[in-house]
Amino acid sequence: MVFALAALLLLLALLASLALGASQISLAQVAHLLLAPDDTTDSLVVHALRLPRTLVAGLAGAGLAVSGLLLQGVTRNPLADPGILGVEAGGALAILVMVVFFPTAPAALFVPAAFVGGAAAAAAAYGAARSAGLTPLRLALAGVAVAYLLNAATRAVQILFETRAQGALFALSGSVAGRTWEQLWQVAPWLGLGLLLALLFSSRVNILALGEDVASSLGTRTARDSALITGLGVLLAAGSVSVVGPIGFVGLIVPHAARALMGADHRLSLPLAALLGAALLILADIAARLIDRPAETPVGILVAAAGAPFFVLLARRIGRSR
Repeated sequence: MVFALAALLLLLALLASLALGASQISLAQVAHLLLAPDDTTDSLVVHALRLPRTLVAGLAGAGLAVSGLLLQGVTRNPLADPGILGVEAGGALAILVMVVFFPTAPAALFVPAAFVGGAAAAAAAYGAARSAGLTPLRLALAGVAVAYLLNAATRAVQILFETRAQGALFALSGSVAGRTWEQLWQVAPWLGLGLLLALLFSSRVNILALGEDVASSLGTRTARDSALITGLGVLLAAGSVSVVGPIGFVGLIVPHAARALMGADHRLSLPLAALLGAALLILADIAARLIDRPAETPVGILVAAAGAPFFVLLARRIGRSR
């Protein structure tokens, strides 16, 4: 029933995203245009503007949510999140560097570049936290510090190379406005592969979540599996950042909601997190369109407004439990 309700929520979010915006289109008309497109303005709006941005939002939301769940499972840290650990900031900076210094590089390289940047940021955060004694709060604080440093570097590059940096604004804005079919096809294989592998390796995440000693006693090669699961989490976050920019807290809120509904078994919570993450980002995008219509509020601002208080409450609860 939980999966059915999550799937229904996602379906309703998809339909609402196609119907709502600067111009209102009835759900009946949306259904008709999806099945029989024509040359009208409404058909152009649905097929060329709203459908690709809706699919991008859903795919990116699923990627961020599953990424957060993987990182929380492998680190056994309830505060782990692609944004908090600096993965999103590292990916955004890597894309900006590609656009500014390698302007002739094909867009297909954006996801690998974002993966390298995100992996380097996560390694820096983990190394800084481990040097002071690894705890959930220290890892979160180290990740936030790395993210701030990378964001400062990103801003510096934008200022120094303002004209060249215009081409990377899509990867820095935290928005799905204006996303095209071309951008969707560039990132869909990476995110699709990452989501599929995450589901296939969900049982390994269950074992790693038991702790290194228990996992080793069960015959698991913990170092290899930890690196693999972490790499998948970084890949999903990097793919999402490469197409919608850094949108924080999706990978923090949704995993906790999925575990609260389905328990600690990642074989169930991972697919649920994908459905809920997709629905959350699509619904946030709808709200971003309607709040200041006909202008748009960046969807990252709305998600941060909900996620920041959740992060503070979660950190306080962990602090009190220690």
